Amino acid sequence: MKKALKMGAVALAVAAVGTATAVFNIAYTNDEISTPFVQTAVLRQGASGGEVKELQRRLKEWGYYNGAVDGIYGKGTVAAVKAFQKKNGLTADGVAGIETYKALGMNDSVKVLENDNKSSGNSNYTSSDLYLLAKCIYAESRGESYTGQVAVGAVILNRVASSQFPNTISGVIYQRNAFTAVSDGQINLEPDKTAMNAASDAMNGWDPTYGCLYYYNPAVATSSWIFSRQTVTTIGKHVFAI
Repeated sequence: MKKALKMGAVALAVAAVGTATAVFNIAYTNDEISTPFVQTAVLRQGASGGEVKELQRRLKEWGYYNGAVDGIYGKGTVAAVKAFQKKNGLTADGVAGIETYKALGMNDSVKVLENDNKSSGNSNYTSSDLYLLAKCIYAESRGESYTGQVAVGAVILNRVASSQFPNTISGVIYQRNAFTAVSDGQINLEPDKTAMNAASDAMNGWDPTYGCLYYYNPAVATSSWIFSRQTVTTIGKHVFAI
């Protein structure tokens, strides 16, 4: 996990708005901006944001993509990525990883993924960690978008990397009163494939929250303390904060 880089991104984002209560999503930009807002290591169907726009822009420029450059990684983007990968001798899986980034010339994205691999190595996590993370994602956010589910996983991993919390996934998830899904037993539900993929993407470095350590649903949250946390972004029904 590249904690320092993630927290640096948060600091830049907070400085940009200059207020602790603003709700925003710095991943989005307009079509005229060609420089990507690098936020993820791996992009797949369900992802969204500025980096997806840059991916779409390049694919469209080279004749692989005919849809709108809207920052939404839908079926059209998947098909375009597959066509590009096939043409360039890559595995045509529709997922934008380091080799696809290299072929597209998305050098900033390549650097992010290379740094993630060097700093975290993912070998620190076991298949049991992945499964438990997916269980918590499913229990806490199965009604959210794919990006929203990855975001919940990212918060858990950010806590693992923080000195303020236990340093294992199980320790973070089962910390007393940390997650409603543990308290009400939903943690015991079987995660679906979407939750497993979200857990994998979070472990691979995708952090749509930009280093957040907390999230909550303002419609049901009752803790005055959680409302005092500094908001960074909102995804679906969840507010993500530091």
